[in-house]
Amino acid sequence: MKTTNKLDRTFGPFGTSTGLFMTLGGIVMLYFSLSGIFVILIGTFVGLTSTSTIIDWDNRKIKYSNNFFGIFKTGPWINIESGMKLGIKRSNKGWNAYSRSNIPLSLSFSDFRIILYDSKNKQIMPVMKTKTLDAARVELEILNEKLDLPKT
Repeated sequence: MKTTNKLDRTFGPFGTSTGLFMTLGGIVMLYFSLSGIFVILIGTFVGLTSTSTIIDWDNRKIKYSNNFFGIFKTGPWINIESGMKLGIKRSNKGWNAYSRSNIPLSLSFSDFRIILYDSKNKQIMPVMKTKTLDAARVELEILNEKLDLPKT
């Protein structure tokens, strides 16, 4: 059985909305010219590309995946070994955009990530994100139990 945990949009909230508007514009442009196909491809790439983590419970493997166009999942599988650990880390991400009149618009997001560490406490990849610390602790316990990892 496999579980997919969505993490982030690669180009952020501004890139996602811009890509979707480009896709719509490319569809309209396609009525007039075949070059609309190029605009549609760029728009869907920017608007739908994201990152996620896939956990294969049966084979004890995990994969950090870049999802190009929202469909094509790339990334290597990593075997879960006995020396690995899971931990919680706070994540603060910010995005800035500027209007034509050079007025900044800033968005910031704060969440908690469950991170996979190797036996030397080196961060390997994020596994899951949650909104609160309590939810992260609950999910950490569940993941430790299912993956048979030591509790930290």
